[in-house]
Amino acid sequence: MLLRGSLSAVVATSALVLGTGSASAQITPRPLPFTYGYATNAEGVAEVEQYVDLSPVKGADATGATQWYLASQFQTEFEYGITNRLELGLYVTFAPKADGLTAAELTEHTGAKQRLRYRIAEEGALPLDIALYGELVENEVEIEVEGKLILQKRFGRLLLATNLWAEFERYFTNEKALVLNPTIGATYQLTPIIHPGFEAWMRAEFSNPAEHPTPFGHGPHVLVGPALMLNFGSFWWSTGVYVRATDFGRSPEPGDAPGAIWGRSIIGVQL
Repeated sequence: MLLRGSLSAVVATSALVLGTGSASAQITPRPLPFTYGYATNAEGVAEVEQYVDLSPVKGADATGATQWYLASQFQTEFEYGITNRLELGLYVTFAPKADGLTAAELTEHTGAKQRLRYRIAEEGALPLDIALYGELVENEVEIEVEGKLILQKRFGRLLLATNLWAEFERYFTNEKALVLNPTIGATYQLTPIIHPGFEAWMRAEFSNPAEHPTPFGHGPHVLVGPALMLNFGSFWWSTGVYVRATDFGRSPEPGDAPGAIWGRSIIGVQL
């Protein structure tokens, strides 16, 4: 009953926003799915965001036979504006296992996250708009500390943004890892609703003790591709499709991730 009620509320909210097409500057739409923006929710404003990531990879069954598998991960984020410049984020993540297959996972594991995002100044007050982002992660395989330096600059309808992003991971096996995940992208406000863009992101993992040979998934991998956001004010949808620019011609093997193509979609609703 609770799930049915929640879904009904989301559908009703979406229908109302789509019907009015009204704009709202209080929540924080994500025109670039992997790049966090500088803006924060206004004080007292809450938002829920649902992420879906998909990437085709190869897996192997118990006999060693290989087959394609659509790796997936899901993330639900609740955002709340503590002040006009400080925002709290709480996440639940779910990464399904490959049923009967040995296959690589993507970037998330089933667990939880907590983070804060803080804007240094009002937009346009500095040569670059700057925000700081700190996050704690607890999941089924590790404890993680993550930090981002968020930089953006607006030129009329054109917005340029980058995240200087790093993670320190401590696995329950006592292995440690440093992961670098920088992103960069550009988006253009074609209309108040339609925001096309282009984004690139990288993932590189450096483990201690070092593994020999280095697993394919440790990278570094660079993925690039187009993005599109539809912004209806208190309801928005953003999606991006990325091609792995590194090792694109590699013949995929069981356990390889990311796949040659990666898709991410996010829906955001103001509560």
